[in-house]
Amino acid sequence: MFTTKVTPRFGDADGLRHINNIALVEWFEIGRNPIFRLFTPDLDLSYDKWKLILVRTEFDYVGQMFYGEDVEIRSYITKIGNTSFTIGHEAWQNDELKARGKAVLVCYDFMEEKSKTISDSIRKSLEKHLIQEDDLVKTEGLLK
Repeated sequence: MFTTKVTPRFGDADGLRHINNIALVEWFEIGRNPIFRLFTPDLDLSYDKWKLILVRTEFDYVGQMFYGEDVEIRSYITKIGNTSFTIGHEAWQNDELKARGKAVLVCYDFMEEKSKTISDSIRKSLEKHLIQEDDLVKTEGLLK
C-alpha cells in the first residue's frame, strides 16, 4: 500500500470549509504517482516513454472532508490482468474513512496506439501492493 499526505488548498473548499468533491480526482491521481513510477520511473510524459492510460474511475463519498485538516490518500492494487490493473484508493481525514474509489489503468503504447502486456517485472512490483477484493470486504475501511 502507498500512502500520500495531502494538505487541502483554500480553493478546494467552499464557504463552509467543506471540501469540494472534485478535489478527490486530483488527490487520487497524486496517490497514483508511486504506481506510475513503476512503469515510468522519471515520470517523463513523452509519448515514447509514458506507458499507462486511464480508462475508468469511480468514487464513493462516505463522509465529509473539511479545510484545515490534512488528508491521507491510501492506494493499493486490487486486480492485475494481462494488460490492465485496478487501483483502489481511500481518503482518510482525522483517522476516519471519508471517500474511496477505483481507477483502471491499461499498459499502453502511445506510438503504436495499442495496449501492451504488463511485463513480468512490473507485475511482480504490482503484486507487492495487491490486496484481493475478497479481502477488502473483510477489512474495515478498505474498498468494498
